[in-house]
Amino acid sequence: MEEQNRPDGFWKSLLAFVQLTRPLFLLGVAIVYALGAGIARYLGVEIDWNAYLLGQAWVTLLQLSTQYFNEYYNAPADQVNPNRTWLTGGSGMLGPGRLPRRVALMAALVCLAFLASITVLIISKVNPPSGAYLIMGLAFLGSFFYSNPPLSLESSGYGELITSVMVGFMVPAYAFILQYGDMHRLVAMCAFPLVAAHMAMLLAFDLPDYGTDLKFEKRTLMIRLGWQNGMLLHNALILVVYLLLLVAHALGFPNFATMAGFLSLPVGLFQIWQMRSIANGGRVNWNALTIGGVAFFAALSYLLTYAFWTH
Repeated sequence: MEEQNRPDGFWKSLLAFVQLTRPLFLLGVAIVYALGAGIARYLGVEIDWNAYLLGQAWVTLLQLSTQYFNEYYNAPADQVNPNRTWLTGGSGMLGPGRLPRRVALMAALVCLAFLASITVLIISKVNPPSGAYLIMGLAFLGSFFYSNPPLSLESSGYGELITSVMVGFMVPAYAFILQYGDMHRLVAMCAFPLVAAHMAMLLAFDLPDYGTDLKFEKRTLMIRLGWQNGMLLHNALILVVYLLLLVAHALGFPNFATMAGFLSLPVGLFQIWQMRSIANGGRVNWNALTIGGVAFFAALSYLLTYAFWTH
């Protein structure tokens, strides 16, 4: 307590809280949200920035609440995880000598309070169509019960799929519907590859935590499949991304968007090489693997977003 009362203690706690917030993950979802609005712009809609910003605030607050709840419930396991990386195994900011665990819980509850306020503003100022309400309801349920009991989806083996559908499909679809008023096939054509890429990223995230998850009986998808099958699925999902882009192109997906998506292929192939190397007993670099997973999803989502906003 005395340390937190000193000026240097305050700044140390503030920095720890920023790390607890995981800004990089917030940026990634913001890019995917921008993709949805970019598709609407490409289809001739003039962007309603009031709706855009309120929708982005809603998505960010929901994401923050999920991250804080996740940190709160996983803190005991994260503190003893020997393979924690810059991106996995929690932020490492909760526990002895750092922030009290209750800080994450209080932050999550504050985010939910602000989320309720933003929801009221969206209803009154934007008057979104029914599809937006459906996405908001499903996204809230999936996010809230990702770590919270009794469902604790992250430990069910379905958490990776549900999270990937929310990030890769629901987020861009929500941004699109707020602007366009209805769904369009271009959203799905972007979303399916993004969902596959996001699942591959989460499987890469699961691998460093494999031993700790086994110890704490956290039934992630990687645990349920076994590490060998999980690695194979990771590699298959990366290849599926480009197969889906080719199928979408055959069904009318624009040339510029298809080409943009394929520019991420070198990152995807490098990620497959890393996973195969680990599977074959090569030197393990968990930071490189998890950063590669983020780089792959980020490259794909950014390139698609840039393509639609510039055409």
